[in-house]
Amino acid sequence: MKIKYQSGFGNSFSTEAVRGALPLNQNSPQRPPRGLYPEVLSGTAFTAPRAENLSTWLYKLRPSAMQPQYKSIGNGLLRSGPFDEAKTPPHRLRWNPLPIPSRPTDFIDGLVTMAGSGDPAAHSGLGVHFFCANRSMTDRYFHNADAEMMLVPQLGGLSIFSELGKMEVQPGEIAVLPRGMKFKVGLPDGKARGYACENYGAHFRLPELGPLGSQGLAQKRDFLVPVAAFEDRNAKCEVVLKFLGNLWATEYRHSPLDVVAWHGNHAPYKYDLARFMVMNTVSFDHPDPSIFTVLTSPSGQAGVANCDFVIFPPRWQVADHTFRPPWFHRNVMSELMGLVHGEYESKAEGFLPGGMSIHNCLQGHGPDLPTFEKASTAELKPHQLKNSLAFMWESRYVFRPTKFALRAPQLQRNYDAVWDGFKKRFK
Repeated sequence: MKIKYQSGFGNSFSTEAVRGALPLNQNSPQRPPRGLYPEVLSGTAFTAPRAENLSTWLYKLRPSAMQPQYKSIGNGLLRSGPFDEAKTPPHRLRWNPLPIPSRPTDFIDGLVTMAGSGDPAAHSGLGVHFFCANRSMTDRYFHNADAEMMLVPQLGGLSIFSELGKMEVQPGEIAVLPRGMKFKVGLPDGKARGYACENYGAHFRLPELGPLGSQGLAQKRDFLVPVAAFEDRNAKCEVVLKFLGNLWATEYRHSPLDVVAWHGNHAPYKYDLARFMVMNTVSFDHPDPSIFTVLTSPSGQAGVANCDFVIFPPRWQVADHTFRPPWFHRNVMSELMGLVHGEYESKAEGFLPGGMSIHNCLQGHGPDLPTFEKASTAELKPHQLKNSLAFMWESRYVFRPTKFALRAPQLQRNYDAVWDGFKKRFK
């Protein structure tokens, strides 16, 4: 059956899986329709400004309070702030993709933390992970009290069933799961690999457009939110919680995805990155890469993000008298990049789909030598970058690699050498 969605970003939605399940005039009437239990899920403080306030009313088969005590379980390779288990090196870092596990591994067990910053207890910073899985979650569910989660599949699609409904997410799309919302991940292709960002700070939102006006970048109408769907299952299942950086688990005797109807604006969503309206120069030189920002998590200081999600999609290059790939640069903001498919325009080789790189605060980087030499002599006719999709999570905080990341066999230990060989050209 084809999955249905609602369109919009930040809207207040109303949806019911069974006709008449949604109260019309009051959130918590004395006797709710069809005997359901009203429950509110708040994504922000009650008194957050109206434009930033997130909450959703759920109408459930059972209240969420009906659960046993949690027990601590192992974290595996999942880590959280303050990310101080290893000394953070200043040099540039790059990894090849992690392999799909040989043993049965679901989305939770397949999370591998590569780097992060800040602390979930302080509601600032982020954690970045790979996920590599080959088994669907059937009687296992997950929710994250530390952060909202952005998922970027790279190999294989994801079937995400949350409390608010179902979403199918393919490579080239992203999904964002709100903080505190229960969900499970199925693997329609039998295996999946990709990237996950835990955003500990302010929730992701669309960036302001300033002089671009109303039409550029990502449009609200292209974000899709699920319609109500629920599981009415009476069987044992495990519910895993991430809380202050650690994993905890409890056993339910029913599915927690028992929301028959809901209304509000604290909801999961998906977005097809091909719908991003790219802005670029049509004369000369380079605009800042901020023109490729899809979503941003502000930090409290204007223009300085806790986390920006930036993409480098297919587009035309037409700048005249210009070195067209990204020039050499040193930024105050730190960059963590991934590649969904194709080749990245600034690297001739070595940056692989499913791989990752970190260029931290004020560390020089840019094109490697082959890219520099090719772009310096290329004929500057209009050129279309095709079949490539890279992305970046950029943050005001330094990305601190985990012990696993620094010891992983996938770490390219000679990555700095891609900038060897530049000769003095001064005349």
